[in-house]
Amino acid sequence: MPPAVPPQLAHDWTLIQSELRRAVPDSTFEIWLQPLRPRGLIDDTLLVSAPDQIRSWVADRFGRVLQTCAAAVLGPETTVDVVAPGACVEPSAGGAARLGGVPVPEQFNPKLTFDQFVIGDSNRFAHAAALAVAELPGQAYNPLFLYGPPGVGKTHLLHSIGNYVRLFGGGLTVRYTTVERFTSEFVAAIQSGGIEDFKGRFRHNDVLLIDDVQFLQSKVKTEEEFFHTFNALYDTGSQLVLTCDRLPGDMDALQDRLRERFEAGLVADIGAPDLATRMTILRKRVHHDGIELGDDSALHAIARRITVNARALEGALIRVVAFHSLTGRRIDGALADEVLSGLYPHAGPAVAEPTIEAALQLACEEFGVTAEELLSSRRTARVVWARQVAMYLAREHTGATLPAIGRHFGGRNHTTVIHACRRTGERMASDPEAGAIVRNLARRLGEPHDDRRS
Repeated sequence: MPPAVPPQLAHDWTLIQSELRRAVPDSTFEIWLQPLRPRGLIDDTLLVSAPDQIRSWVADRFGRVLQTCAAAVLGPETTVDVVAPGACVEPSAGGAARLGGVPVPEQFNPKLTFDQFVIGDSNRFAHAAALAVAELPGQAYNPLFLYGPPGVGKTHLLHSIGNYVRLFGGGLTVRYTTVERFTSEFVAAIQSGGIEDFKGRFRHNDVLLIDDVQFLQSKVKTEEEFFHTFNALYDTGSQLVLTCDRLPGDMDALQDRLRERFEAGLVADIGAPDLATRMTILRKRVHHDGIELGDDSALHAIARRITVNARALEGALIRVVAFHSLTGRRIDGALADEVLSGLYPHAGPAVAEPTIEAALQLACEEFGVTAEELLSSRRTARVVWARQVAMYLAREHTGATLPAIGRHFGGRNHTTVIHACRRTGERMASDPEAGAIVRNLARRLGEPHDDRRS
């Protein structure tokens, strides 16, 4: 009987299966890929067992799609070996395997770094805060609380902090965990009598990174232990970074004392990426994975359909690439539309490039000023802020030159545009409410015109 699959590998395999389901037709998945089972992860090689009668066919026919989907979850260096169900699984000399449920140290994904994080208006403030924390743990913002919907980059920023501290932290200790893993280890420690070892693992760190704290709700004993862990680290000046899918105040089932601690530091939101950011994410993934495109139309087709988060974007790209691998067809807009039409049927019209005039009108609507006021020489605070935001949107999202933007705004000099962009950026960084307003306007600027009027 094969050894039990450790919890982390079981979790990773669930994610890989989700990628496979998106990459191949349902019937193909059920017949050929559903029977596969993870055996272990040795160095960068994922061992997957397949029944004898289909093993050769799976390895030959689906090797590339298995490789692509595993790499999307475990990292770009991952390879896949399809083995017999009873094959011996042992680490190579010096290697490490995730086998038999034995806990392994947290490994930060090497591709989740600040350099690889795509910055846009929806995440610029959160990125800056995370970088400041990585550079000065315990001194910049403590705790740092990042919130936003799934798949927008919260975990990427946690791993970026972890990778940065390990490289440049001068020996500072850093640990990453999820609330689910924290809970599992806490329960196991109580059952085995190893609670002191558990406390030592989590309370003796210079930086503790906690993912998905929304799952603390309604777990009374875990919440109690987490509260004491939080206090022990905070009181010694250690850095805490937390992620969540909602604001602290929206976690009604959480004890007030924890909500208050989460709100005591810096709270930064991450929203869905705008069109320009979605295109950048896709181009970076294509470059990183060495994917050969027929032309950019495939990326435009994906970016039009997938608007919610970066994870869904990359999943859609993997599906298109997998279909290309299986059929040999050219990766272009027609292939992307065909592959994704069933999962994401509402692509909407091709999105026209944002214009200076559209940026101006959005700012007028948001701040209650007329176009005449915005183009005039009036210097009231309300008009100046609206004008600066409009110039910022035009500069960041239209591709127009500074002189062209200045001419459109009443014949102003290009240095005025530079000043407006700088002032808007500074206010976004210092005023979360202003930042959220500008990011929302940027998102609307990238939508079809019909959507903006609704």
